[in-house]
Amino acid sequence: MFRLWSLLIGYTFGNFLTAEIVSRKVSGKSAFDRGTGNPGMANIATLDGAKSALLVLAGDLLKTFLACLLCRMVLFPEAGAVSSAYAGLGVILGHNFPVWHHFKGGKGVSSTCAALISISFGYGLLSCVVGGIGVLISHYLPIGAVLIPAAFLIPAFCIYGNEVGILTVIMTLIMLQRHMPGLKNIPTGTEPRKDFLKKLKDKKQGKHS
Repeated sequence: MFRLWSLLIGYTFGNFLTAEIVSRKVSGKSAFDRGTGNPGMANIATLDGAKSALLVLAGDLLKTFLACLLCRMVLFPEAGAVSSAYAGLGVILGHNFPVWHHFKGGKGVSSTCAALISISFGYGLLSCVVGGIGVLISHYLPIGAVLIPAAFLIPAFCIYGNEVGILTVIMTLIMLQRHMPGLKNIPTGTEPRKDFLKKLKDKKQGKHS
């Protein structure tokens, strides 16, 4: 029964789309009607700048951590990491497929990162680093996004068991599904490239010029 409750609690938390709140506060318009239409940090960063993007990131991380910790530490402590995994998956589903917006939501990158860290702080953080390195090397956000849960598969199965491993497979498939359009655009050259190292270098040079 804890599995169902953890999933439902996570889904409820996931329906809170921070980007929607920030977008309406800043512009008076829905995040779904601006830019790429994605209620996530990347879209808000492009439209409203770093400060708004950080608010979105903080909100998405916080809702995931709260749901996972509530299930793991308060409601179902005997279930341990398994309850975190179900709650985390629930948040991702709620964020990506919110019931109040006809099941059309975001891509769940921040929520996935927080879910993995809630299961295992060390391996979850390492998986996020792997995804970040993937973006720095490839210059494509979709590649890094898919690498994050994929990198967690081995520790999930080997350390936390088949159930957490299967839930991580589901998280990976969801991430793959949400980023499939971007992945398909890479071979055609139509997917935007993100060279963060070059931007950082140019920014430093601008300060010294």
